[in-house]
Parts: sequence; structure tokens; C-alpha cells
Amino acid sequence: MEELTKYFPELTVLQKEQFEKLYGLYLEWNAKINVISRKDMDAFYERHVLHSLGIAKVISFQPNTHILDVGTGGGFPGIPLAILFPEVKFELIDSIGKKVKVVQEVSHALGLQNSSAQKLRAEAFAGKVDFVVSRAVTRMESFVPWVQKKIKPESKHSLQNGILYLKGGDLTEELKSFPIAEHYELKRFFKSPFFETKKVVHLAL
Repeated sequence: MEELTKYFPELTVLQKEQFEKLYGLYLEWNAKINVISRKDMDAFYERHVLHSLGIAKVISFQPNTHILDVGTGGGFPGIPLAILFPEVKFELIDSIGKKVKVVQEVSHALGLQNSSAQKLRAEAFAGKVDFVVSRAVTRMESFVPWVQKKIKPESKHSLQNGILYLKGGDLTEELKSFPIAEHYELKRFFKSPFFETKKVVHLAL
């Protein structure tokens, strides 16, 4: 939590309370359903919460923006972003029902009014959104066809509507087919060895 408040000093009292509750909630649910690796729980705020919020260092979502989190797993990056942007609508989807159950229960326990979760594959999502966010679900060439027809054409942010993808490592080969993709290194924003190779990839669609 100290790292979180250092990098996001503008958090409200409610947001701080919600972020503080996250660890206990995931610890409790992880004992029932393994949604986060046991070793990662020791670095929960850095590897899951702060990593998710890396997207917020690249873009500040305007009120009434509509975001789809594909392959959300236990709720990342969707839940931390929903806490940070309470006036933004988040839809979290995953194909694994027990993970969706955890997301639903955590959202309810936090009192989040701006997020919903359902068991659904990306291809089956019928709506249109401003941005699709995700955390290294698969390679970009597989991911893009799932979501490219689900993006609203009109943009209202400095970044054009499209994909915001949390990825790690050398992306040169993976992004070769997407020359307009831009990536932002998270080590610019977060001073920790964990973020040394972590990036946010933005692909306008």
C-alpha cells in the first residue's frame, strides 16, 4: 500500500480503503480458488495492483468511458482500474467460471458500482467499447482478431480507441505485424526491478 500511495498520491479516502481491502479479499478467495500464485501473494500490490495501474500512467480515462477487460482472471487489470476510475464503466470477462465468481464477489465486497463480470469468451462479447484492456492473455496476433470489431470509432482521449495491453519482455517480433503499435515502458513510472521489462502496448483500432 505504501508503494501505491507513493505513485498515486491523489487517492481518496474511499479508494485507499478499497485498495487496502483487496489483499485480505484475495487471500481469502485464494484459499478456496487458486486465482493468484501463492508466491505472488507476497508481492500482491506490486505484481498485481500496481502492475494493473500501469495503464493509468499512460492514459487517464474520462468519465463515461466504456472499458472491456478480456481474460480478466482474478480481476486484473479491471478491478484496480475500476477503483481508480469510479466514473468509468468496466466489463470484465473470462472463460473460466470460478474466476468470474471471485471477481463478482470481490467487486461486491468493495461496493464497486461501475464494474460487472461474466463468464464469456471475447469473441462472444456483443457490445462496443472505447478500450479493451488485458494482461498478457496471448500473443497480439491472436488477441487482435478477438476484439478488433468491438471498438467504438469515435475517440475522446489523447490516445485513439483500441487495445491497452500489459506485456513483458522483448516485443520486437510480436509487434512486427502491428507497425502502428506503441509501447510505454513501466520502468519510467515505477522504480522496482519487477517493472524493468514490463510495458503497456497501445494499438489503435
